[in-house]
Amino acid sequence: MDITPAPFGPAAFSPAEYDRRIALTRAAMERAGIEILFVTDPSNQAWLTGYDGWSFYVHQGVILGPDGPPLWWGRMQDCGGARRTVWMPHDNIRGYGDHYIQASDCHPMEDLGHQLSGIGGARARIGVEMENYYYSARAHAVLDAALPEATLVDATALVNWQRAVKSAEEIGFIRKAARISEHIVQTAIATAEPGLRKNELVAAINAAAANGVGADWGDYPAIVPLLPSGPDASAPHLTWNGAPLQRGEATFFELSGCYRRYHAPLCRTLHLGPAPQKMLDAAAAQAEGLAAGIEAARPGNRACDIANALNAALRKAGIEREGRCGYGVGLSYPPDWGERTISLRASDETVLQPGMTFHSMPGLWQDDWGLETTETILIREEGPAEALCNIERKLFVKD
Repeated sequence: MDITPAPFGPAAFSPAEYDRRIALTRAAMERAGIEILFVTDPSNQAWLTGYDGWSFYVHQGVILGPDGPPLWWGRMQDCGGARRTVWMPHDNIRGYGDHYIQASDCHPMEDLGHQLSGIGGARARIGVEMENYYYSARAHAVLDAALPEATLVDATALVNWQRAVKSAEEIGFIRKAARISEHIVQTAIATAEPGLRKNELVAAINAAAANGVGADWGDYPAIVPLLPSGPDASAPHLTWNGAPLQRGEATFFELSGCYRRYHAPLCRTLHLGPAPQKMLDAAAAQAEGLAAGIEAARPGNRACDIANALNAALRKAGIEREGRCGYGVGLSYPPDWGERTISLRASDETVLQPGMTFHSMPGLWQDDWGLETTETILIREEGPAEALCNIERKLFVKD
């Protein structure tokens, strides 16, 4: 396949890398009995074609048939962005008119139906990502009506699973993101002080994220900074407000550097003023659990082995934690930096392979406080996993 990477964006991978991705996806399509694949997840679009633009709020996607380069399909005005970022020939970029945008009398999937019919899809078995943020119930209904003799089948996560084992080129990007993650967390801890408003702290965090480290510039992360304090930290996924930081409270920082859409999430917790012993003890247990999980994260072991080792260390300290404690990470777009495939939990028996990357995330959310100490880890060829960031695992305390 003749691949010429574009001068900008995540398409700056080697031709061999895109060949690898296409071959993996086509093999998965064949196993699933899928003749044509249509993917809407922007992470999967970028992984297959290099497309990178903030246009995923409208219908767009990548079409992959049994041979030849994929097609990128989207809004006509976004075709310019496709020409600047995808590796395929410009003839493989297809656009639909603006009269389809947010219209009540027509829908972009009508145009997609014509595109698919034009490449032999009128009676084909077509895979679509039904469990996806970017593929609506109406889109599916309209596409089904536009292709009455085709068979639409669920191909949710088919491409996601091909992304689980990272290439050397991808790992290089994740390592760059990890250096940026370190810089962001160090900035957050150094900047936070009693009386500083949360939004001002986030401004410093966002500046550190965008500035990056050296020549490695920072891309926008798939999740905004999460940094609840005090009782608010008893709940995950809260963002920020204009309230000042308070002495006597802890704030956890759930953050990630991002380099060309690749992430390396890193969480640490800061207590302003002397910390209560219960939080110090919990932080020590978290650190012990992370170390145990990393020791168990070896090729040939299973995802559940990481979770079981981590949770055993927490139970030894008297902490019972429910839910998963990690997930696959890598390339992603909002609203989530997870890959939505492998979960670190007792029920997931996925065998670990070299090149897999996970966010090991044993967050603790109690009645009136919360604590997060996490690592992005890489499964190595042999031995325990590598923690890609280098920030001490502890509850940070500033008097």
